[in-house]
Amino acid sequence: MSRTRSDDTTLLNTDCACGCGSSHQIEGLFRRKASRRSILQSMALLPFGVGGLMDAAGAQVVGKPEASKLRLGYVPVTCAVPILAASAFGFFESEGLEVELARTPSWALVRDKLINGEYDASQLILPMPLAISMGVGSTPTPIRVAAIENTNGSAVVLHQKHRGRQDPRQWKGFKFGVPFEQSIHNLLLRYLLAESGLNPDTDVEIRVMPPADSVSSLQSGNLDGMLFAEPWGQRAVFEGAGFYYALSRDIFPGHACCAVSVTERFVAERPNTYGALVRSLVKAINFVAIPDNKPKVAEVLSGPGYFNQPKVVLEQVLLGRFADGLGQVKSVPDRIAFKAQPSVPGGIWMLTQMRRWGYIKTDIDYAALVSRVFAPEELRQQMRGMGVPTSDGDDPVNVLGKPFDSSDPEKYLASFAIARRS
Repeated sequence: MSRTRSDDTTLLNTDCACGCGSSHQIEGLFRRKASRRSILQSMALLPFGVGGLMDAAGAQVVGKPEASKLRLGYVPVTCAVPILAASAFGFFESEGLEVELARTPSWALVRDKLINGEYDASQLILPMPLAISMGVGSTPTPIRVAAIENTNGSAVVLHQKHRGRQDPRQWKGFKFGVPFEQSIHNLLLRYLLAESGLNPDTDVEIRVMPPADSVSSLQSGNLDGMLFAEPWGQRAVFEGAGFYYALSRDIFPGHACCAVSVTERFVAERPNTYGALVRSLVKAINFVAIPDNKPKVAEVLSGPGYFNQPKVVLEQVLLGRFADGLGQVKSVPDRIAFKAQPSVPGGIWMLTQMRRWGYIKTDIDYAALVSRVFAPEELRQQMRGMGVPTSDGDDPVNVLGKPFDSSDPEKYLASFAIARRS
């Protein structure tokens, strides 16, 4: 049985989003008593066996997990939808895993708990797995990305008082919130500001804070704007505090946002457990990516055992039809998308921006580092074994309309007029 706990609350049983220990909310979706297996069968979602990889005779061909019980840390943002769905809809159990989900308030805390072994696996915001592997901001710890959770899914939101200041060149002196220094959010915000002629280190103030604090900080006027993963942007609109300036997909279409990661030590010591974790995540990602399933996912995961958000907020994010805070309803189906495979060029781009802003202070082999941490070929092999279609993982990178050539990152890095000189 999968469980959820919060670092500052008691353990919650999450069979029902209300925390009562029953499965009546899920049953309501299927009009009969719902076992986890019947949920999967009723949805007819999976192109592969519920019990794992099978041979032609129906025999199990994957090794039994060395340890079935895992503790997996996550931060309550919609990037975590596949993790929570893997628990709620039985995907972890389908691979023989008993996963305790540990709700964690901040990215620094989830990082530290992964490094010190309190968590067996963790959701990490990109490019955190790369930063941790290099020892940027933490003890150097080799990290492996098990699967990317999502692409897009974040937004630049401004306080309602700035309706008339929608040109970034007017943002000098603004205070912005981001979730972490080594985050795609900080890098995208810095890129946007610099392209508009503002130096993000001197012309604005960028504050790091837990995602759950973002809306109240915007409401109180402590922030002029913010760039966080959803549902916090949509929640700011829901509360009347802010409006959407841009979705993150408008800055960098198709960027990866979060990933489930483990230490290399975990992979070495528990390879079968790692394989089971990867397969359960791929199943969950495929599940939540299907448009017809998203209303069901929003219904179940909006409850207090998961996101504890108004269902309408989560629906707007997942379905891509949403209020923009300016009186319009937008339809952007890919405002958040779910996919397992990482983009190596995307990872290289993130490293160039970390180098640009002084987080990385030494020369690095960009492609080698990304390939080692993202391990794209290993994930492709797992997905092929499950009968899941794969891509080459070399998705093109185009940021604010400018293509990125990942074959020469140093030349790209040298092209920026505004950068932190270390």
